Amino acid sequence: MGIKRIIKRSILLAAEKQVRSDVPKGHIAVYIIGEGQKQKKRVVIPISYLNHPLFQHLLSKAEEEFGFHHPMGALTIPCNEDYFFNLTSRLRA
Repeated sequence: MGIKRIIKRSILLAAEKQVRSDVPKGHIAVYIIGEGQKQKKRVVIPISYLNHPLFQHLLSKAEEEFGFHHPMGALTIPCNEDYFFNLTSRLRA
């Protein structure tokens, strides 16, 4: 399944690189980029979000747009910033 490959690959890349020490255990750094945006925004989220059906929809969009090539070395999600933060606030509740 493509989504599971994206998640597994992103987690493995993050673990291998240990690029940033600001990602706490049980979390993953992702990049979000909305339509027309030039800059990506780095966000740290709990890994548990990756299993939620609403978040899985975003992962499917990421797979369609980027495949398994993520230029930043981490999962890049094509999503409007407002929508992303609205979604993650609902997942926290």
